[in-house]
Amino acid sequence: MDLDQLDLNPRIMAAVKKGGLRSVKEVLCCSGPDLERLTGLSSPDVRHLLKAASLHLQGSHVLTALRLFQESEHFPGQHRRLSLGCPVLDRILGGGLPLEGITELAGCSSAGKTQLALQLCLTVQLPRQYGGLETGAVCICTEGVFPSTRLQQLIARHQQLRSDVPREVVQKVRFSNQIFIEHVADVDALLECVSKKVPILLSKGMARLVVVDSVAAPFRCEFDGQASALRAQRLQTLGAALRRLSSTFQSPVLCINQVTETVKEQESAPGSLGAWDEHLSPALGITWANQLLMRVMVSRVREEDATLGLPNGPARTLRVLFAPHLPPSSCCYTVNEEGVRGMPGLSC
Repeated sequence: MDLDQLDLNPRIMAAVKKGGLRSVKEVLCCSGPDLERLTGLSSPDVRHLLKAASLHLQGSHVLTALRLFQESEHFPGQHRRLSLGCPVLDRILGGGLPLEGITELAGCSSAGKTQLALQLCLTVQLPRQYGGLETGAVCICTEGVFPSTRLQQLIARHQQLRSDVPREVVQKVRFSNQIFIEHVADVDALLECVSKKVPILLSKGMARLVVVDSVAAPFRCEFDGQASALRAQRLQTLGAALRRLSSTFQSPVLCINQVTETVKEQESAPGSLGAWDEHLSPALGITWANQLLMRVMVSRVREEDATLGLPNGPARTLRVLFAPHLPPSSCCYTVNEEGVRGMPGLSC
């Protein structure tokens, strides 16, 4: 919806356009502090801007939440999901990844985070009737080399994972040609990639899925306790840029995150950050947690615990820690040559 339709002071309108905002929807997708930072407007001006945008969209009709839910079929884009390539995992996540918002996948090393991200990079290329978006993916790597060998293995065995998709459909997709890889070494490079390079691919329709693996690595390398305020500012900038991309292009964003060990005196903190293990919580703290739509955590039982029979059963667990549209839930899963599979009937 055009900004010129808003009843605003020309000074405010000029500042909004100078900040790169092109529609009422983009204005309403930004928080107050984000708008102040983008436009240079004062807090009262931003409040006036948000109020004008809200009133313009509201018009003369007021809808209840029940009415919106009952008319969900009229808004298919808002209810579409990107499949994870497994019906069990999709069921836990309410159909898959939402197309708008940041989903975080946190967990220990070797729990299968990157494996699931690679699987999504293949699923997004499938036709919509099979849970895909018929386009490519952008992978931003911040630690190590992109696992191209493992990707090729998943591509070769994708038909075994997705037996529901006809063989001729899978064979038509050139999976390797539609995964765009960018390596970044620091926070500045990550922000530049997200704000300048990725939008080009999304605007041309060459990709719809954005994967950051991992979001914690550059921040942990560059910032210590002395620079916590600056780190929080950069995290907010990154979160705002990713949310804006997701909202503008209806593109799911998956950010892989590391975990940190919780000190005993801070055992009350993990609950507020959405942690399920009293000894571990996702890295980057509450500043990053506030940027997320959904937080999912994966775990893998240590080998010594598995040999003792603790717990009895599969060694990997996926849990939904928080999401506005989902209850807390969990399932067990396995990682094998063809990919990641949830185990039906096994909640953990």
